[in-house]
Amino acid sequence: MSVFEFSAATAGGTERPLSEFQGKVLLIVNTASKCGFTPQFEGLEKLYENYRDRGLEILGFPCNQFGKQDPGSNDEIQEFCQLNYGVSFPMFGKIEVNGSDASPLYQHLKSEAPGALGTKAIKWNFTKFLVNREGEVVRRYAPKDKPADIAADIEALLG
Repeated sequence: MSVFEFSAATAGGTERPLSEFQGKVLLIVNTASKCGFTPQFEGLEKLYENYRDRGLEILGFPCNQFGKQDPGSNDEIQEFCQLNYGVSFPMFGKIEVNGSDASPLYQHLKSEAPGALGTKAIKWNFTKFLVNREGEVVRRYAPKDKPADIAADIEALLG
């Protein structure tokens, strides 16, 4: 199954099919506005600016499951990301990434790219998944992996 077969709710609540991103390399990230890793928004935006013209899309999915670090409304989260980090890549509506209410997209990402020791659960905010142009999950990155450290892998997929 391809990532492009899923859809996700936008911050405004409408379903957006990920097929809109068909043929692009995706970096999918669960984000939070009040986390020690929140400054990674800056690095993610840099990656987006550097590679979007070559076919990279970064998709941000706010999540409040880890330490309640994204308690705001979808509108508040959007505003925070734009005002503080100039985020221009697509940010979706708040989701759950673990548990029985985990989004189908995240259930797929976790099964295709398990974490350390084969664990499927997302451990924290800013876990990242790299997806190739065919919609196949290529790799999972830990929250501590900085966006700049992923650049070489993105370049390899962009060709």
